[in-house]
Amino acid sequence: MVEESENKESVSPEKLLIDDPSNFQFHAAYLTYSDIYDKTTTPETKKQLNQNITALRENQMDYQTFYTKIDQFRGESIPRHGFGRAIIKTQKKREWRRKTQKHERIGRHKK
Repeated sequence: MVEESENKESVSPEKLLIDDPSNFQFHAAYLTYSDIYDKTTTPETKKQLNQNITALRENQMDYQTFYTKIDQFRGESIPRHGFGRAIIKTQKKREWRRKTQKHERIGRHKK
């Protein structure tokens, strides 16, 4: 009996296949869930992810709460800066044109 309980604990929960492509918001949430589920290795994390996506599917949780809860499992897949915001690199149009013209000019003269 002790061995049976140990075997049940060591078995990893299975990934839920409840995607709904016709509902865009849920489909996006499911894709996020799926990516995180594939990257994680701990059964406890997988169990929590399953609970979160099931609660979202049954309208027991809103999308903001869902993303807040699974954000802790995302890890380093998204570069963060400052207050949890993603880094966005910008470039002025003039600077972009100068770089493009320079690469084109170098490319013409290399031939």
